[in-house]
Amino acid sequence: MKNLSKIFKSTLLVLSIVITSTLSYAANKSDKKVETVVFKVEMDCMGCAGKIEKNIPFEKGVKKLDVDFKAQKVTISYKTDKTSKENLKKALEKLKFKVEEIKA
Repeated sequence: MKNLSKIFKSTLLVLSIVITSTLSYAANKSDKKVETVVFKVEMDCMGCAGKIEKNIPFEKGVKKLDVDFKAQKVTISYKTDKTSKENLKKALEKLKFKVEEIKA
């Protein structure tokens, strides 16, 4: 009977640890907010659009990228805990583009 009680207590302890760690992981994951920013980017040709499509997805925190050459717009969804609008603008400027944020 003592062994059964020990096993029950141990099992209860392990389950409580698993539940607590799962809840804390879920809470941390929900803190990661994703925002979207739209930039007006002066692109001369489709090669410019390709240059953006090739480089910007590798910037830290970028989740989604949409380059619209005809409208001269670049839309970026990013994790706010990893990067900012300013950092993304600098990354585009580093590729030698004239960039201006479009307010939604």
